[in-house]
Amino acid sequence: MDEWDAVFHKSFVSEEEKKSYLEFLRDLLKGQGYVKFAYMTGVLPIAKYSSGSELNMFMEYDMATSEKFSEYFGFVDSEVDRLFAIYQENVPKAKITRSDLAEWYDGYHTASGARMYNPRSVVGALTNNQISNYWTSSGPYDEIFYYIRNHIEAVRDDLAMMIAGECIEIELQGYAATDTELNTRNQIYSAMVVYGLLTYEDGAVSVPNRELMDKFDELLMTNDSLGYVYHLAKESGKMLKATLAGDTETMCRILKYAHDTESPIFSYNNEIELSAVVNLVYLAARDKYRVEREDKAGEGYVDFIFYPERKGADGLILELKVDGTPEEAIQQIKDKGYFLRFKGKTGERPKYTGRTLAAGISYNRKTKEHSCKVEYIV
Repeated sequence: MDEWDAVFHKSFVSEEEKKSYLEFLRDLLKGQGYVKFAYMTGVLPIAKYSSGSELNMFMEYDMATSEKFSEYFGFVDSEVDRLFAIYQENVPKAKITRSDLAEWYDGYHTASGARMYNPRSVVGALTNNQISNYWTSSGPYDEIFYYIRNHIEAVRDDLAMMIAGECIEIELQGYAATDTELNTRNQIYSAMVVYGLLTYEDGAVSVPNRELMDKFDELLMTNDSLGYVYHLAKESGKMLKATLAGDTETMCRILKYAHDTESPIFSYNNEIELSAVVNLVYLAARDKYRVEREDKAGEGYVDFIFYPERKGADGLILELKVDGTPEEAIQQIKDKGYFLRFKGKTGERPKYTGRTLAAGISYNRKTKEHSCKVEYIV
């Protein structure tokens, strides 16, 4: 029985009707001579809605807490490899790379430590020969976003950190998360894990892949109830435009506006917090760039590298410094050869033909001032 729990996602189904449905399943399956084996799948645990002995004959397994059968909750690497090989053999003008599938649809974790791809999205991309967001925005997914908006004080700073690629520690609560009232961080994030909006590993939740990150970007850009997070996201279009134009005055103004909020992440105790702010104020760049953090480039790791979606557009490298100078940041970009990522491998045609823009952003904890410098280095 696929999606056995679908009725519990429908607002028009009353509690009495849900109870009658469980009684129907009990009478249909429990102790019946014609039932040798019953296999039911869904998002929600049977135990959550089954009181007493209604459906206590089932053994339940879920992705986050059960190691048994964990390899069947999604596609593993080897399965995606086989599908990709079939795709390459049968599609004359294949547009998708293997790394595209990993970037967009990988990142879920099981209790056994295995990484999982979103099966629906992988199949959709290979069938359509197009990387896209195949995530559904109907049913319980909208409800989860609703609960975020209505408990914004509890999760707003966490959202900013997760958009920056950080993990947030939580206590996973039983994987039920089906109550109509989600009042705490742990309840909210546990529900988001159940519905696939976050992944859970080693006591922490995070955004698993680019497909889901796009959903979070959309959330930040369209919901004014998120307060300062929303306002900074809306400023991000101006920040990108100012950076490409070398308008460091506007860049510093927007960063000061960000720092003047009351969020603790803007204390800049370390460069992780500064990175979270930079992610917010450059959020709009994700429409035109593939943005990566701490990407291996040249002789070291660069804080942010912006790969343009359009071949002829300019690439952008950001280096951050707390209690340093933007000049030091740009010099590090040059000395470490971070710009070489835009050149491609020796003997290959360059994937990017535009110029490379280097931007240094610093924050002085004594003076509480931001400084910015921008220059073309190639």
